[in-house]
Amino acid sequence: MSSALTNFVLRPEHGKIGTPIKVRSNFFEIQSFNQGIIHHYDVTIGDGKVPPAVNRKVWQKFEMVEGQSMLRNVRPVFDGRKNVFSPKALHFSGPEQVGQFEVELSDGGGESSSASRRRVSGKFVIRIKKVGEVNMLELSNFLQRKSQQTPGCLTAIQALDVLIRHVPSMTFDTVVGRSFYTPQDLRVLPNGAEVWSGVYSSARPGAGNMFLNVDVCATAFYESGPLPGMVAKILGRRSIDELRRGITDRDRAKLERFLKSVQIQVKHRGDKKFKYKITRLTPTPAERTFFKNQDDEEKSVSQYFTEQYNMRLSYAFLPCIVVRKDMFLPMEVCEIVPGQRFMKKLDEKQTAEMIKFTCQKPDIRANKTRQGLTMLQCKPENPYLKQFGVKVNPDMAIVQARVLPPPQVMYSQGFTPNDGAWNMRGKKLAKGASLGSWSVVNFHVGLARPSIERFIRELTQAFINVGLDVVKRDPPIMINADPQGNIDRTMKEAWLQAGNAAKANPQLIVCILPVRNTQLYGEIKNISDTVLGTPTQCLQSKHINSARFDYCANVCLKVNMKLGGMNKYLPANLTPFLAQRPTIVFGADVTHPAPGDVNRPSIAAVTASMDARATNYSSEIRVQSSRTEIITDLSDMVKEQLKKFYKNCGQKPDRILFYRDGVSEGQFQAVLTEEVQRIHAACASLDKTYKPKVTFVVVKKRHHARFFPVSKQDTDRSGNCQPGTVIDTKIVHPFEFDFYLQSHQGIQGTSRPTHYHVLYDENKFTADALQELSYRLCYIYGRATRAVSMVPPVYYAHLLAFRARFHRHGVNWSDTGATSETVESEQQLASYARVKPELQKVMYFM
Repeated sequence: MSSALTNFVLRPEHGKIGTPIKVRSNFFEIQSFNQGIIHHYDVTIGDGKVPPAVNRKVWQKFEMVEGQSMLRNVRPVFDGRKNVFSPKALHFSGPEQVGQFEVELSDGGGESSSASRRRVSGKFVIRIKKVGEVNMLELSNFLQRKSQQTPGCLTAIQALDVLIRHVPSMTFDTVVGRSFYTPQDLRVLPNGAEVWSGVYSSARPGAGNMFLNVDVCATAFYESGPLPGMVAKILGRRSIDELRRGITDRDRAKLERFLKSVQIQVKHRGDKKFKYKITRLTPTPAERTFFKNQDDEEKSVSQYFTEQYNMRLSYAFLPCIVVRKDMFLPMEVCEIVPGQRFMKKLDEKQTAEMIKFTCQKPDIRANKTRQGLTMLQCKPENPYLKQFGVKVNPDMAIVQARVLPPPQVMYSQGFTPNDGAWNMRGKKLAKGASLGSWSVVNFHVGLARPSIERFIRELTQAFINVGLDVVKRDPPIMINADPQGNIDRTMKEAWLQAGNAAKANPQLIVCILPVRNTQLYGEIKNISDTVLGTPTQCLQSKHINSARFDYCANVCLKVNMKLGGMNKYLPANLTPFLAQRPTIVFGADVTHPAPGDVNRPSIAAVTASMDARATNYSSEIRVQSSRTEIITDLSDMVKEQLKKFYKNCGQKPDRILFYRDGVSEGQFQAVLTEEVQRIHAACASLDKTYKPKVTFVVVKKRHHARFFPVSKQDTDRSGNCQPGTVIDTKIVHPFEFDFYLQSHQGIQGTSRPTHYHVLYDENKFTADALQELSYRLCYIYGRATRAVSMVPPVYYAHLLAFRARFHRHGVNWSDTGATSETVESEQQLASYARVKPELQKVMYFM
């Protein structure tokens, strides 16, 4: 288990299985750093609530002018908030190690409104107080496996991080977290957004050395410019003239959601570019929005601007912007300030364009990563790095990797895939379910019935060819429905008609959707999952006329799993950990509401294997308080899954392998302490003597490690590492049990490996055993004919949590901007319906 070095699991040894190869990584070795003492100071600027961008401007001015008497050519670095690290002690005038200075910014530090300007008047008081010393030797000892990761060690890593980011933070105007963004090469997205590229940096401990992890990144910003033009884009109009007849209440509500809290500057006061935040829109256009002036005369906003500024409004038909409590501004005097991050969920069109922008082939991404290091100015002549004794290798670290062999995959017969992908031609399901009672609902009004009948014949034939047992060859019951109509009534009617025709409970309802329609899809899934208890399969109407075999076979894979069949499995000799003793494999994930949604709850999803082959999974969902990362009800969820396993297999599992997604490094200890204890508690609640051996592995995709094969012969067809590439040396943790595994074939862009980190291990896995098992499981993800990028139980937990969003009553799911600020959190929790028990036994969420 753990040791004096760590609360988690020590690396048992490095893996040996697989073909050795070399890869370049986007980690740059920090070849040297100060091994002595670094001085740590706490800094407060103004009232302590000044934004980081302004803090940095104040600090820059302080460093250049007011602070010279104290600094005396020492170059401390600042994180933009509270922390300053210095290579030498700073000279304070008094004995109490506290300094106070006043700095004046001529532009008021770019404050966002005249009210803010008056509050600070361009003058900032800086208070500097020493809080401690950082012994960098602690970090060296940690990297060399001589000591554990102490709080001092974490502060030393933080100091290096702040040092590396100090110069770019002062250079770039737009800093988001650990990334620096520039509008150079931006791309405009549909509907009022744009995407900027940037560079990410993070100081990371490795095996024996510190590394600088550099990556290219991109994020969405509000498109800047005159507000009326943005209004047309947000509402999907070709020009603002299309809105001259007025804006509907629905469009106005959409605009208000989009624009709320966006910063604008006004252009009707000459050179004075006052900035404000939008609070809301007026319900009336500028020509019919009235207010009383100082003489108590009632005037419209339009009239006021004509008299006061000699401005005849061209767009008086648009609503006004409201800033502060009761200040009305016509849209045409407003411009959206550049560099404001777009925090809302991107819509479908925006997402598609974003993917095009960010999708870069491995060789292009590698070059951009090197350019990113140049942007960070990690050169020998950087005076800050020089004073801290830091040197960064300008070349990417070359890391030893291995390519694991692909497993044999069993359908009705076995085969060994090439390059991690295959198709269903000539293959039959390992165990086809029986389909006797089903119906089809067509929600696409313009689709001809003969076309649908022809498609259903082709689909039925594909089902039979692939191995699904279609009991009746007669066409299923088919009904046409209005996508805008009563979906609840339609689905119940389809259920009844299917049941009556077959004289048996319906097993499946196939729904043909006109387009990708989140609202309609959500309603269908809500009713089928929580009311009918019958699986549904949604199809897009664009596939109906072609009826390609590959598409129909893919539908068959999903349907078979929803009906309790088994698509494929791995031979027992390839999964000894699963086959030798009763073993249950869990996947768990917590998904949180979108940014800005303050009350909507988080959803915890847990899946668990129900057979010795880890192919069929049952599911448990819980709704919990918003943004709670720990799974609150995990003990009960695990207990329910163990009971189902016992019912299915007739025995209790001796071993538990628990893959947990969505946990950041800072949460490892809390998750280990609370969730592992809840797993043990679940077992004890069934029987006090029941103590299966537990292994708990965190699965991470949200990281910035990328790998580029050194030799062309080690690439797949997309130029990425081959499926099965595993790395557990050099750029991993100095001594804990973690590894990177790229299990999938690259399709486009640069593949992202998955990071596995073992927090708890009573099963005493070797590195090879866990790496091979995790890789092999990626080949039996139920609805794909390829190896996937992470272990299936976690993938299933993702799908399950995503589906649970649709179990909420009375929601417009197509509205990506919707928030739930007005509803109490208890009501939010109560608004989710439970999935029917009969569906929890099958993989209805596929």
